[in-house]
Amino acid sequence: MKVVKVILSIFLPPVAAFLQVGVSTHFWINIILTLLGGIPGVVHALWLVLGDKTA
Repeated sequence: MKVVKVILSIFLPPVAAFLQVGVSTHFWINIILTLLGGIPGVVHALWLVLGDKTA
């Protein structure tokens, strides 16, 4: 499942953030970062998925 989340982090960062932490502050931060340029959202999503953040 982690491989799927990493792939989603690259192509659909908010979806990967949602699957990792649900609707929480990190999810909303990821949406804002993705809207601000894409790459910051990807980095944040990868950080969430690979860092095993759960909340």
